[in-house]
Order: sequence, then structure tokens, then C-alpha cells
Amino acid sequence: MTGQHLIVDADDTLWENNIYFERAFDEFIDFLSHSSLPPAEVRAVLNEIEDANARIHGYWSQSFGRNLQQCYERLAERAIDERDLTTIMGFAERTLGRPIEVIDGVLETLEELSRRHELTLFTKGHPDEQTLKIDRSGLRHFFAHTAVVHEKDMEAYARLVEDRSLTPGRTWMIGNSPKSDINPALAAGLNAVFVPHAHTWVLEIQDIRPGQGRLLVLERFADLRQHF
Repeated sequence: MTGQHLIVDADDTLWENNIYFERAFDEFIDFLSHSSLPPAEVRAVLNEIEDANARIHGYWSQSFGRNLQQCYERLAERAIDERDLTTIMGFAERTLGRPIEVIDGVLETLEELSRRHELTLFTKGHPDEQTLKIDRSGLRHFFAHTAVVHEKDMEAYARLVEDRSLTPGRTWMIGNSPKSDINPALAAGLNAVFVPHAHTWVLEIQDIRPGQGRLLVLERFADLRQHF
């Protein structure tokens, strides 16, 4: 296929992201040092808090830090000190300072695809934080357009299609998240390429639902070169 419009997710599709939040959670578990709750049960509490707060506060390191603080306030077995909350926020803030680890095969694949197709980078989160990651990745020049939105839902895809005058049948959304990349794109009438990631955030995992567009499932981002 030539002359397609390829919309590409960023976090955990182009570069590693959630692994750093998982490491921050491990630090939080050690700091909380709960006497009876195993990490999985603490994680369930945090998931509940994150799910409730995501659409209000968005997806970025400061929101994650506030979620960790709320989890601590709910579960701590000792008096809560302001210094403790500052320490917990530090776990989240350090995720932003991690080096951008571009996933194997991404650089070569984008270089080849950008010669045959028009590429758009489409990500959700805090605009300043996501823009910083895009710039630090060294991948911006492959994309004709970049967009950072609060939420990647069906309406966001519809707006992107309208703003960029895209033809849905020749447009593909590529990403690792069923919730944000695949299901809403298919619901908006686009095609989609699902590239699973072993550490996709649990709140981004859903069963893939059929839509009007076509669905392609690949093992690796680099496999895109065989199809586009």
C-alpha cells in the first residue's frame, strides 16, 4: 500500500514509557511498606484512583504523583507527613527525567515509511510533557503533523480526520493501546494496526471491538515495513 495516511501513537509504541511508571510504583510499594497488603492489592487501589481521576486531571507525571499520594493517604499505616507526600511526588517526577528509549526497529521503520506515506504523531497527555518527549526522541522530523490531546476517544479521531482532511479508508491508526488507539479509531471509521506491548498500562487494555475499518495485528513495529 502506498500513499496512505499513518497516524502513530507515541508512548509504548515509539518509545518505552510505562516501564518507568511501573518502577516508580515499585518505589512506592517499598516506601508504603504495608504490613498486610501485597503489591497486587495496592495496585488495585491505585488503579481505582487513576481510573477516577484520569479524565479530570489527564495523563502526565504530576497526575500520577497525585494518584500515588491519594493511594498513600488511603493505605498508610503511619501518620501522614508532608515530607512523605513530597517524597512520593518525587517518584512520579523522576519518570519524566528518564532517557527516551526508542523501541527497537522504530527509527528505521519511520525513516522508510515517511518516504511513502504521510505520518501524523497522535498522543494524549500534558502538551508540554509530551512535546518534550517528542523533541527528546529525535523522531519529530519524520512526521508531517503532531497533535497532543487530553483524551484519544472517537470524537478526538473524528476531529483529527476533519482538521487534516483525511480519507478514512486510506487512514490507519497504529498503536499499542486497545482503549486509546484501536477501538476509538475503528469506531471513527478508520483502519487500525495493533502492535501489542508487554507493559501496556492496565487501564489501556480492552477487548478489541470490530468497527467499520480494517484491523491488522503485528508483533513488532518494524513489521509495518512489510505491509506499508
